[in-house]
Amino acid sequence: MLLLLLLPAAASAQNVPKLVPDVSQRQINIQSGFTGAEMLLFGAIIYPRGVAPEGQIDVAVVLRGPTRPITLREKQKIAGIWINADSSDFRSVPAYYAIASSRPLEKIVDSKTAAIYELGLDKLQLSPGGEVDAKEQRRFVSGLVDLNRRNGLFRQETGTVEITDQVLYRARLNIPSSVPVGTYTAETLLIRNGRVIVADDNVEVRIRKT
Repeated sequence: MLLLLLLPAAASAQNVPKLVPDVSQRQINIQSGFTGAEMLLFGAIIYPRGVAPEGQIDVAVVLRGPTRPITLREKQKIAGIWINADSSDFRSVPAYYAIASSRPLEKIVDSKTAAIYELGLDKLQLSPGGEVDAKEQRRFVSGLVDLNRRNGLFRQETGTVEITDQVLYRARLNIPSSVPVGTYTAETLLIRNGRVIVADDNVEVRIRKT
């Protein structure tokens, strides 16, 4: 009976495609006059028996920097002077977050799946701390995301992952000159019929000052 139960699971595992991801640079050196860089994330999709399944295949790639706690303060102008007003603490904010996908995210995954894999700026789990009103918390989260987006540290680009013959994929992500140092992870997700069937985040990128 156990053998009969295990055989379908083993057969199912054998039918799962395999990702072979890589990046154009494993290390980025920040020197005097550094104006930013462009990172190419690319790879191949290996299918069992070399045959791609029928239906739409989508790919999303994510480059994420190390997380850190931060305090976001709101400035208010009182009597002509800008002063610190309300503030909110966040325990887990990525120093950099960029996602590119072959199609708009809302067309390739549902909201629950996007939340599980943190696919999209509105799905980031920033772990707000302290006792903050829910409405105020959403306002600060929105402000934090907007601030990082304007600084080039948060990016979301749809339709920029190119897939060739359902086998090869590639995407380019811009890294601003203000990018923090640390160890970054590049993750590739293979999506089919609204479901993430493979997620691979084994590629590390180091950004350091020299």
